[in-house]
Amino acid sequence: MSGKRALIRGTAILTITSFVSLFDSAENLFTVKHRKTAYNKVGIFIFHIMNKFFYRIFLGHTFGEENVGLYQLVFPVYALGISFSCAGTELALSRCVAQENAAGHPEKAKELLKTGLIFTFVLSCILTIFLQHNAHMTAISFLHDSRCEELLILLSYTFPFASIHSCICGYSLGLKQTKIPAVSQLFEQTFRILFVFLFCYYRTSHQLDLSISFAVVGLAMGEIFASCYCLYSIHHTASKQVQNLLSASTFCIHLSRLFRHAFPLTASRVLLNILQSIEAVSIPVFLQYSGMSSSLSLQVYGVLTGMALPCILFPSAITNAVSSMLLPTVAEIQEMKEKRRLQAIISKIACSCIFLGCFCCIFLLISGKWIGIFLFKSPLAGSFILTLSWICPFLYTNTVLLGMINGLGKTTFSFIINFLSLCIRIAGVCLFIPIWGINGYLTGLLISQIFLFLCCILRLVIYIKNFS
Repeated sequence: MSGKRALIRGTAILTITSFVSLFDSAENLFTVKHRKTAYNKVGIFIFHIMNKFFYRIFLGHTFGEENVGLYQLVFPVYALGISFSCAGTELALSRCVAQENAAGHPEKAKELLKTGLIFTFVLSCILTIFLQHNAHMTAISFLHDSRCEELLILLSYTFPFASIHSCICGYSLGLKQTKIPAVSQLFEQTFRILFVFLFCYYRTSHQLDLSISFAVVGLAMGEIFASCYCLYSIHHTASKQVQNLLSASTFCIHLSRLFRHAFPLTASRVLLNILQSIEAVSIPVFLQYSGMSSSLSLQVYGVLTGMALPCILFPSAITNAVSSMLLPTVAEIQEMKEKRRLQAIISKIACSCIFLGCFCCIFLLISGKWIGIFLFKSPLAGSFILTLSWICPFLYTNTVLLGMINGLGKTTFSFIINFLSLCIRIAGVCLFIPIWGINGYLTGLLISQIFLFLCCILRLVIYIKNFS
């Protein structure tokens, strides 16, 4: 199969399964040889709708807007922990495995996987212990709400399992084998949602109190099942060499290589997530400066991040799938020095994402208020969706453009423009919210996405011009 067909098929399959899990997909799940009936595809699409809309609606109706805001408040810590423990290693694995596979060294790719698994698992266990011992301080000093302490302790259990899940997904994507990432994410989403549904049903049927902590436990349960599936699949499908122990010297050599690639990615991810965390926890604080009460500010934050933004991010199933497949593909093209092929991929995919964003923008402008009122029973959510719809063309395209830039190895540039974009958003929080309320933040968000889009386009144009 040609590289172009592999990219298109992998992206298409990623997109279908992303409509379930918003991550990756299965290379052989819907091939001619292994194709199931159309019922499978319909079921996947329906499950995604339940996940992105009905599950969010369920959380809002069951726990209330304020508790949804509390739930969303711990996600910056979750993102920061994932960035520190495994996100950089996952991208490094994807890139290094793609290079070794293209060079005809599959055994080295397997050794890289084992090295990454050992390193990230140990690191994530240390992070879990650290967060559990400092949950109270983090809740009070960083999140400014003591109710987050219990949520943080429960959240800490996700990191070791997420590290396993992440590394195996990075390895599979480096090989352009998307079955394991897809099905594992399907497992993660399925068991997360089922756990929360069943636990809430049990508590309400026995007239017991409900706590938003059940939703956080659901995150941990999802990662546990996903990591178990990943380990089973890699053990079941790989050759016996994968099961051999690494020598200390081999481990150190591969760890050094992964570290060289992962360190700048991890450092940039951690710093960016620190800024994102500052942005997220500052929104309720500065909303209070604009005159809102503590409870109302948390409700507004919950509606924005737990209801409106998921609607805006709905089509990111497609762009996330494209971005995931582009990183190893662009790395291979760069290695082969095929300028025309690289130029064609960049132009076609960028134009497609812009078209998708414009279509979604028009759709949300027309139906945004109805979505907020009918689905979420929140006029405020409808108002946010209308305002946020203008960022769609830039938001969806930026995801793919950044994937291309990272695939070309320009991670420093990616970090710089992401850093500047976040600074614009934080400025919107600190300067605009006290004056214009939440609309000030939404304005800053739009400006930051436009800035990111222009920088990415300019950098890719310059790279193509100088590519040889």
